[in-house]
Order: sequence, then C-alpha cells, then structure tokens
Amino acid sequence: MSTLPVIAAVDGSDDSLRALEWAIDAARRRSAPLRVVHVRQYAHWAQPEVLAAGPADPRNDPVLDRVRTRLEARSDQPDTEYLALEGAVGAVLPELGASAQLLVLGSRGRGGFASLLLGSNGMAAARDAECPVVVVPRTGGDVRDDGPVRRVVVGLKVDGPDEATLEFAFAEAARRGARLQAVAAYPWPAQPWMMPGEMPPPVVDQDVIEDEARVLAEGFLAPYRERHPDVRAEPLAAAGDAAGHLVTASQDADLVVVGRHRRHLLAPARMMGSVTHAVLLHAVSPVAVVPPAPHQD
Repeated sequence: MSTLPVIAAVDGSDDSLRALEWAIDAARRRSAPLRVVHVRQYAHWAQPEVLAAGPADPRNDPVLDRVRTRLEARSDQPDTEYLALEGAVGAVLPELGASAQLLVLGSRGRGGFASLLLGSNGMAAARDAECPVVVVPRTGGDVRDDGPVRRVVVGLKVDGPDEATLEFAFAEAARRGARLQAVAAYPWPAQPWMMPGEMPPPVVDQDVIEDEARVLAEGFLAPYRERHPDVRAEPLAAAGDAAGHLVTASQDADLVVVGRHRRHLLAPARMMGSVTHAVLLHAVSPVAVVPPAPHQD
C-alpha cells in the first residue's frame, strides 16, 4: 500500500493505549494502514546522543504482544503492522514522522513523572517530527461512535496564518463531519510604548480591533472554505491570550489544532512556540501540532 501509515507509539501504559484507540480511528478515517511502534529505551546511564536506533524483533516484544491480543478480534481493524525499535525514545519518535502521515502518542508514558502533564518524549516528537503529531491527554481522546462530533478548533494567527495548519484543520473537520472554529486572538488592552515627552496615542475602540481581527480571519478562511465546502467554519475573535482561549475551547472540542514555529535565519532550529507549548500542557482534548509547509519552514 502506497498510503503513508498512521503511527501509534505504544509503551504499555494506559496513556499510550488511549492514544492507540485514537490512532485506529484516525487510520480508518483516512483509509490508511496503522503502524504500531514500541521503542525500547536504552539504559538511562547510556549516552543516547551517540547511539543510533536499531530494529528489534517485534515477535519478542511483550508490549506489542499485548496490543496484538487487544486488537486481534476486531472486525473493523485497519491493515496493521507492528514494529519494535531500540534507541533513545526522544530521538526515535521524531524520526518516525519521516515515513508517516500522522504520529499519535499519549501525553505521558511509563517513564514520566506523575506531576508532568506531557513527557519530554512527547514534547520532542511534537517539536521535531516531519509529520503532524497528535498528543492524546488522559482526560480526552475517547472515540465517540454515537451522536454527532462537536467541533475541531484551530488557532489562527491573523498577522501570519500557517497554511499547513489551516489545511490540516479543515481536512480533519471534513473527515469527522465536524464544524470548525478558528480562534483569532488579538492583544488587548493595547500597551503602546512611548518615549519621554511623547503624546499618548488616541484611544482605540476595542470593538474596532475585534471587527478588524474578524474580517482578517474571514479572509484567511475563504480559500479553505472553497476547497472544503462541507465544513462549516466560523471565526472567533477573542481578546487576550491565544493559549488561554484554545485551552478553554478544548474542554468541549474533539481536537485542537495548532501550528509549530517556522524556522528563521537567526533561529534555524525547530522550535515550539509558547502558545503551542501551553496548549500541549493544558488542553483537555487531543492536540494536533502541525509542522509548517516546506516553503514556509
């Protein structure tokens, strides 16, 4: 099959099994194969930066054995393969994205501290993988077969929207028969900088700023509405912190979609923006982190 797979990273934890269920549903919606991957972590005293990942025998992997037993009786199971790897999990997981259309993992694995909402391996994958990464938290991710899907939420930067993020959000809403809400946050109250002796700028009406943000958002959404006419998309212009609005929206959303930072000349490494970082840490629903399109990276 030429279609790139949906990859589910498992480690035997309840978090990873919850992510596995989300990945199965995503593979079915995409008519894509499912690849279940277990990365065996090198010993903690080793130096993962100098150790290359290597394949292991999936037939001798108790974690994959449990997953096979869990899935073998399902009649609606997508084409599934199992892969065992050895290496530094935080390095291997992002590399898997080069041969996947989607990478799905739980918010924390077996090695995480109970106080952490998202482990370092999940953060590394969301920051570095070449494909979109979906992180399924403990409080979300249950696949609902009954009743309508509520909505997909996407963060929209009105001063520079990301094409790949919007396209992913529209396509996901279309697959789910969901409505799409684009959250366009604008700074308020305005905090102008003034030099000594300068006159303060005229007072700006917040309603004017909000209307401008909404008009910009409508313009950015227009071409995606044309490509996805079945998706009912609506902008939400909101004052203040974008991360806070997205986290609030996640409480009754099926998925929150955010973009990853584009690389710049002075910052060539892949980066996780502060909004994306905060949403990953605090969202109730699954979160999809979408890398920028190649011409934007």
